[in-house]
Amino acid sequence: MLQLLISQPSPPKFLVVITLCLIAGLCSCSSQTISPEPQPTTEKKGSDNNFIFFNLTLEQADEVGRPIWSVKSKRAVYTKDKQIGKAENPYGELYQDGKVVYQIRAETADIRQDGKQLFLKGKIVATDPKNGVVLRGNELEWRPKEDLLIVRNQINGTHKQLQAVASEAKVKTRQQRIDFSGGVVATSVDPDLKIKTQHLIWQIKQDKLIADRSVQIDRYKNKQITDRGRGGAAVVYLKAKIAQITKNAEINLLEPPMQIASKAMTWNMNSEIVTSNTPVRVFHQTENVTVTGDRGELKIAEKIVYLTGNVHGVGQNRQSIKSQKLTWFLNKKNIEARGNVVYKQVKPPLTFNGDKAVGNLQTENIVVSGGKTGKRVVTEIVPQ
Repeated sequence: MLQLLISQPSPPKFLVVITLCLIAGLCSCSSQTISPEPQPTTEKKGSDNNFIFFNLTLEQADEVGRPIWSVKSKRAVYTKDKQIGKAENPYGELYQDGKVVYQIRAETADIRQDGKQLFLKGKIVATDPKNGVVLRGNELEWRPKEDLLIVRNQINGTHKQLQAVASEAKVKTRQQRIDFSGGVVATSVDPDLKIKTQHLIWQIKQDKLIADRSVQIDRYKNKQITDRGRGGAAVVYLKAKIAQITKNAEINLLEPPMQIASKAMTWNMNSEIVTSNTPVRVFHQTENVTVTGDRGELKIAEKIVYLTGNVHGVGQNRQSIKSQKLTWFLNKKNIEARGNVVYKQVKPPLTFNGDKAVGNLQTENIVVSGGKTGKRVVTEIVPQ
């Protein structure tokens, strides 16, 4: 039963009539309280009566009497379809299991409720008092039975760890999970990252971000991009500072200008190491050298690449080297290859076979040796 409580001394007869009309016209299973000032006024719009109330309170409880929302406004228009139009400075609380999960406020808002859901339209600010997440948008929908809070239309989410803009945010309050969708751009504080995708899941308790669609991750140092990761999906562990990029993963470095590509890679931003246990391709743009292998590791800070398993390197003049293991010292521009080494160059046509090779693949200055096994180096010279 809808209750309209109007507290005022010796109410005049016309006020009692208004109250009876409201009770007859607005009966429902919801629990609400409307407390106006001593002189409520009415406005007629066509044949409908709209009532202006002051210090209005809307409350709704679940089947066992626990509150699921409460909204207050200093001044609002209450219409026959249970919609509050032009509610001034509304403030409210959303409850789950009888506890406050979000606090909401706005300068002005249109409010609608049906006993099961609550809708607000305006410049809404929703705050989670437990974890400090603040969501700003122009529409809010609260579905307590689904444990679902939806904030739409130009979303801006802020937190001490993360900031995000999107078209929509869906919040699961019990799980402390937020799904951002539509042009998502999320910026984390530590590590300093900017993530762009169309759908991003933020598991707040786990400090975990999940992008299940195409994603771009930019890493910054001193407000400058240093590395960029791309892939069809990614998981970012914010506390551990680790990103796992999958579905055609790719990482680009600015210094030196390099690209590392694989089906899946782990990017440890704390240790500055990129690893891949699937076939990997490393391309140095300046030297025009490409090296591939079954597995790989890049130490960004030390500027060293390690490749193992069916290693194959190719230079700009089609010179090539094959081996089982290869270490690429990017600063020194040298390589060290081990295990069944085969080095070939086109001009002049030469082939060297051995157990070890050291040198510069770009300048074709390579020394092949037998290594510790004592294996004899075989040189093949093709006549012109």
